[in-house]
Amino acid sequence: MVTMVILSILAMGILPLSQITYKRAKEIELKRNLRIIRRALDEYKRLSDQGKIPKEPFASGYPKTLEVLVEGVELQGPVPFRVKFLRRIPRDPMTEDGQWGLRSYFDDPDSESWGGQDVYDVYSKSEEKALDGTYYRDW
Repeated sequence: MVTMVILSILAMGILPLSQITYKRAKEIELKRNLRIIRRALDEYKRLSDQGKIPKEPFASGYPKTLEVLVEGVELQGPVPFRVKFLRRIPRDPMTEDGQWGLRSYFDDPDSESWGGQDVYDVYSKSEEKALDGTYYRDW
């Protein structure tokens, strides 16, 4: 009987700890995936600003879609070649469908609807709060 009481007390302490550990692992994955996509977007923009990726007049220089980062683009230069920025689009670990929210360079910073001109940034569509009290969509 005493053993059962001790085991139940230990189980009550371990369950919340395992939930926190699981949530922390998902948060680490979210940060990593955001960093991967944002670095790819920045690299695309850098090459566009250098004139190595053609862009329309008055365009921001960011890719039209995330898929462009996977499919790659032809770089202009003495020897043109195709460069890819991502092997695949990392999924959003905080949402069931794994899809990201997109922001265009021309969208308002807090906009939750994508203008469709280009992809300037990505964010999580999750409405949940992180362990630190912030919302995942604000990361």
